[in-house]
Amino acid sequence: VGYEVLSELPKEQHPSPMLSLDKTKDTEQLAAWLGEHPGLLSWKMDGLTIVLTYQEGTLQKAVTRGNGQVGEVITGNARMFDNVPLQIPFQGELVLRGEAVITYSRFREINESLPAEEQYKNPRNLCSGSVRQLNNEITAKRNVELYAFTLVEAEGVDFENSQKNKMEFMRKQGFQVVEYKLVTRENIAETVEWFSDKVKTNDFPSDGLVLLYDDIESVSYTHLTLPTIRL
Repeated sequence: VGYEVLSELPKEQHPSPMLSLDKTKDTEQLAAWLGEHPGLLSWKMDGLTIVLTYQEGTLQKAVTRGNGQVGEVITGNARMFDNVPLQIPFQGELVLRGEAVITYSRFREINESLPAEEQYKNPRNLCSGSVRQLNNEITAKRNVELYAFTLVEAEGVDFENSQKNKMEFMRKQGFQVVEYKLVTRENIAETVEWFSDKVKTNDFPSDGLVLLYDDIESVSYTHLTLPTIRL
């Protein structure tokens, strides 16, 4: 493996702003918001959002979310993530967003190896520092994982107006996709309860759930804060 050391991380403006999510703690509001639309409910991972760009099947660029308009180019570091494919079958231009995270178990291992004054407060802070290293050999040792959650572009592919089809397309390209479930206003409450139970034992950090319409043309997002988050 060829590691690299940079003097700084270059900045780059995103083609379109990466906006924040609307928030709620009320599942009844989610049901009303869905209406007649089927939706996808998934984890809101608590890490660092990364935008990956592939051309001719090869990872060309990785940029952090930054302030939503300008991010930092961390391509060399992204190549060190445990599960980011450097090559994919799709040969057109592909752009996706994913969340870089470090598991709770790996977070504890790393903290135990550090002096008390150098230990990290939580996995998110450790992940942020790991992803933004100037020496990507350090990134490689941190075992950062990426969960794809949004396919921004896949040149020339017809997804039949379905976000689910986009998610499955990313999975077939070799990406680890954030866990999601199809929901309607009739089953949203019980599905939220399922996620609320599971978050207590997950090894990855999450600070809520994301709900979006399956209908691409009517795409909209909202964020539900879960009442119980593992610390």
